[in-house]
Amino acid sequence: MKKTWIIIQREYLTRVRKKSFIIMTILGPLLMAGLWIIPIYISTLGQGKKVVQVLDESGLFIDKFVSTENIRFVPVLLKLEEAKQAFLLSNDDALLYIPRTELSLPVTALLFSRSQPGIDLKAVIRDIMRRQAEALKLRAKGMDPEVMNSVKTRIILNSIKLADDGTEEKTSVEVSMALGLVGGFFIYFLIFLFGSQVMRGVIEEKANRIIEVIITSVKPFQLMAGKIIGVGLVGLTQFLIWVVFTGVLILGFQATQSDSIKNAPKHTPITTQKVMPPQQMQLVAEAEVEADKTLLEEAMEGIRQVNFPLVLSAFGFFFLGGYLLYAALFAAIGSAVESETDTQQFMLPVTVPLILSFILATYVINNPNSSLAIWFSIIPLTSPVVMMVRIPFGVPWWHLALSMFLLVVGFVFTTWLAARIYRTGILMYGKKVTWAELIRWFKYKV
Repeated sequence: MKKTWIIIQREYLTRVRKKSFIIMTILGPLLMAGLWIIPIYISTLGQGKKVVQVLDESGLFIDKFVSTENIRFVPVLLKLEEAKQAFLLSNDDALLYIPRTELSLPVTALLFSRSQPGIDLKAVIRDIMRRQAEALKLRAKGMDPEVMNSVKTRIILNSIKLADDGTEEKTSVEVSMALGLVGGFFIYFLIFLFGSQVMRGVIEEKANRIIEVIITSVKPFQLMAGKIIGVGLVGLTQFLIWVVFTGVLILGFQATQSDSIKNAPKHTPITTQKVMPPQQMQLVAEAEVEADKTLLEEAMEGIRQVNFPLVLSAFGFFFLGGYLLYAALFAAIGSAVESETDTQQFMLPVTVPLILSFILATYVINNPNSSLAIWFSIIPLTSPVVMMVRIPFGVPWWHLALSMFLLVVGFVFTTWLAARIYRTGILMYGKKVTWAELIRWFKYKV
C-alpha cells in the first residue's frame, strides 16, 4: 500500500506542477463563466438605433412601420433605383422595398444593406408585415382582426409529480432536462479527458523505458492502480477548482451587474400599435408580462425543487466510478501499444458503450422511466452518463442503489481484467498486438 501511495503522489504532484495544468485551471473557469456572462452582458448593451428607409409601393404597410427605441423607420417616396442611390449616399442601415402586386398582397420584400442585416432587424420587419397581411386578409373575409388578436392566449402548464402515497410535488421538466444533459455531458467529457491522460502516461513511460526501472520496485497492479488514482485526483482537483472559481465569477458578475440587467431595454418590437386600439393593446401587454412572470416563477420554483445534495453527490460518485472503470481499460490499452496511433483498433470497442450512452441522453430526457433508460442506467459501462441524466427527473432509490452497486462491481472487474493485460503488455516491445494476443495475455498465469 505504501508503494501505491508513493506512485499516487508522484502522478499527482508531477501533473499539478505542469504549466499546462496551471494554465487550464485558470482558463477553465474563465471560459465557463464567459459562456454564461458574455451573452448576458451583450444583451444589456445598447445596440444603437438603426435607421431603415421604407419604400412601400403597395401602400399597405407603410403606416405600420412605427419607430421604436431601437429602430427608426423613414418613409421614402422615390423610384427603386433612385432610392438605392440615395441609400448609398446616406448613413442609414437598410432600405426596405415592398413591391406593388396587382392581384394579391405582397408577401415578398427586399431588404438592401451594405452588410448582412441583423437577425433581430429582419425578425421585426417580417413580424410587422406578417401581422398587417393577416389583418388585411381577415378584413377581406369580414372578420375583425382585433377580435382574433384578443382571443390569442398563452397557456401555462404546470407539472405536478403525484407519489403513490398521494403527496404532490411541483416539478419543472425544462430544469430537469437541462440539469440532466449538463451532468451527463460533463461526466462523458471528463471520463474521456482524464482516461486518455492515463493511457498517454502509460504509453510515454513505456516508450521511454522508464517503466522497466519502476517495475523492479513495485508490482504491475500497484503501478496501474497508483497511476489511475493519481490522475483521477488531478482531475477531481481541477474540476473542484473550476466549480468554485466559476461560481465566484458568476455570482460576482450578477452582484455587480444586477441593476444594469434589470434596467436593460426590453427588445420587444412594436408590431401591433395600429392593429389594436390603445386600451386593448395595454391589456394584451399586461397579460404577456404576467405570463412572462409566471414562466420565470415556474423556472425558479423548478430550480428550488431540485435535490442538489443528491445531484451533486451522485455526480461525484458516478464520475469517479465511471472514470475508474474506463481508466483501467485505457491503461490496459496503453500497455499493449507503443504509440497513440496503434490505439485505434482497441479504443473504439472500449468506448462504444460510453459514446452510445451520450447519444441516448436525448432519448432518456424524453423517456426517463422507459425500459431502455432503466437498463442503460444500471449497466456499469453506460450508467455513469445515463443515470446522471435520469436523476433530476427522480428515480426510485433501488434503481440508484443497484446502479451504484453494479458500477462498483464493474470497476473491480475491469481493474482485475486490465491488470492481467497490463502486467504483460508493459514489458512487451516490437510486436503488433491483436485482440487474440490480448486474450492470451489475459490467460497467462502469474
